[in-house]
Amino acid sequence: MHRHEFLRHLHRVCKPRNYLEIGVNDGRSLTLSRVPSVAVDPAFKVVTELSCDAHLVRATSDDFFARKDPLLHLRNGRNPFRALARKDPLNLFGGDPRLELSFIDGMHLFEFALRDFMNVERHARWSSVIVLDDMLPRSIDEAARDRHTDAWTGDVYKVATVLRRFRPDLTVVEVDTQPTGVVLVFGADPDSRVLKNAYDEIIAEYVVPDPQAVPDELLVRKNAVQPEALLGAAFWSSLVRARNLRRPRSAYAPLRRQIEALTG
Repeated sequence: MHRHEFLRHLHRVCKPRNYLEIGVNDGRSLTLSRVPSVAVDPAFKVVTELSCDAHLVRATSDDFFARKDPLLHLRNGRNPFRALARKDPLNLFGGDPRLELSFIDGMHLFEFALRDFMNVERHARWSSVIVLDDMLPRSIDEAARDRHTDAWTGDVYKVATVLRRFRPDLTVVEVDTQPTGVVLVFGADPDSRVLKNAYDEIIAEYVVPDPQAVPDELLVRKNAVQPEALLGAAFWSSLVRARNLRRPRSAYAPLRRQIEALTG
């Protein structure tokens, strides 16, 4: 299954009420959204008709998140009818918007992707779904930091390794999409400072010269879940309900067990 087809079905099962995209390019993935969306890219060239209430931001993701109120477009404000229109009645009086579905496909370098995840998580809830693209390189050349191939993932695959090592509270799922795989992250904690506190240590250890030591199990996608299995899993309805009712983080544990059961 191609990543755009996977994302289309992910919107269907996740039922997000807002969407963030980092790395817009020509808009092929943004066109899948039907909800209020924010899309960030310093050089976007959207050529596809959009079908959502979109705020296109021509900026780097670092500069975007440095803004005072980067997600202002997603804020309901003082108009209760806007919250009802967005199917978010528990947010009738505004408040800080929390991202429900995010797609990270920005700069193909580990440290940029890691910062993107950290910034997205600050604006998420445990029930949010965060997707990272290009996480399953098909060769060591494709995973190089210094691009020298047509298809290029860079070394962003390391983000999954770091999350599993430093943030065992998260659920990290590799998905066997074409061409270069995605990773879904569940259980975000906007209050966590683990990655921020360890950032310099992480960068010093993981940013290394080419060639990159891509694990064999990653190249053959040994632990990747088939997209059809993930999309057809039973936990989605429970996740959506818990999110919409703003259930506490304690509701994450049983859902996590269901998600992890898919990975064997």
